[in-house]
Amino acid sequence: MILKNFAVIEGCDGSGTTTQAKLLENHLKTKEKKQTTVFFAAEPEAVYNTSYFVTFEPTQGPVGTLIRRILRGEITVEKETLARLFSADRAEHLYAPEGIIERCKRGELVVSDRYTPSSLVYQGLECGPELPKALNSAFPYPELLVFIDLESEAAMGRIGKREEKREIYENQEFQSRVRLAYLDLLPIYEASGVKVLRLDGTKDPSELADEIWSAVCKMSIMNT
Repeated sequence: MILKNFAVIEGCDGSGTTTQAKLLENHLKTKEKKQTTVFFAAEPEAVYNTSYFVTFEPTQGPVGTLIRRILRGEITVEKETLARLFSADRAEHLYAPEGIIERCKRGELVVSDRYTPSSLVYQGLECGPELPKALNSAFPYPELLVFIDLESEAAMGRIGKREEKREIYENQEFQSRVRLAYLDLLPIYEASGVKVLRLDGTKDPSELADEIWSAVCKMSIMNT
């Protein structure tokens, strides 16, 4: 099932998914305050008047908080346990009151920095594809999937500039495999009816933001 009004931003660690989610949120805030005509390349005179919610995974809930501690290396669990935790966190993200599904169904645009593709890729590499596939099979597909494509060497160069300690997946060999796994996954999403946008992660963040905004503006909720 495709969940209308739902967009997801994906990519390797260091590709800029969080940056782009924040830029999109800032753009939406600006348009919300102005409540006026929005000018962008794809449709120069479209009017924006849509409620929105920008979110991320792992979430800030109890399970998501535990996952973040595991990713930072503070707690060690079995690979299969981490796959199940991601699934549990996602279920809360989707189905809890004021969750993704409730918001989408009442007419909000929901954008998430990471979703099921991350589990299928990362946990698929860690513990094999069958468990992540089974754990995530009941979750809906997004209407739009944005994939920021960046070679692992460039991604690790960005990560190396950060002040915080690296997370458990932030090494070049693993990230190289992550990128290839994403590239294998994208056609499966396209075949399921998801609009997939693959972007060049080496571009300037503002240019990427413009491309993402153009794609979001073509979603069904923005044309009602």
